[in-house]
Amino acid sequence: MAGLTTHILDTTHGTPAAGVSIRLYARNDDGDALLLTTKTNSDGRCDQPLIAAEDLKIGRYRLEFDVASYFAGKAVDLPDPPFLDQVVINFGVNDAKAHYHVPLLVSPFGYSTYRGS
Repeated sequence: MAGLTTHILDTTHGTPAAGVSIRLYARNDDGDALLLTTKTNSDGRCDQPLIAAEDLKIGRYRLEFDVASYFAGKAVDLPDPPFLDQVVINFGVNDAKAHYHVPLLVSPFGYSTYRGS
């Protein structure tokens, strides 16, 4: 398996984070180019890879996750402005034949990510 995937786990509720808006950008010297806008499904994953195996290229990327909107929709009492509005993860791909999985574990006040499998 290759390409780029993600999923989001809501650590406040102990559930997958469904309905989170995600944007994927390619980062380069000329500015960032929007590649994809999507939302997570009921399992906190996207229905398709963010980038298919044959389309993954070496380079820098950015994922933006709209977490404040998600938590507001779950009736979480957020401060105004929220501590985390968007979570932005800048990462690099150095092997276009590998699988890059970038999960997000998130609460209204903190998050964690890692390169998954």
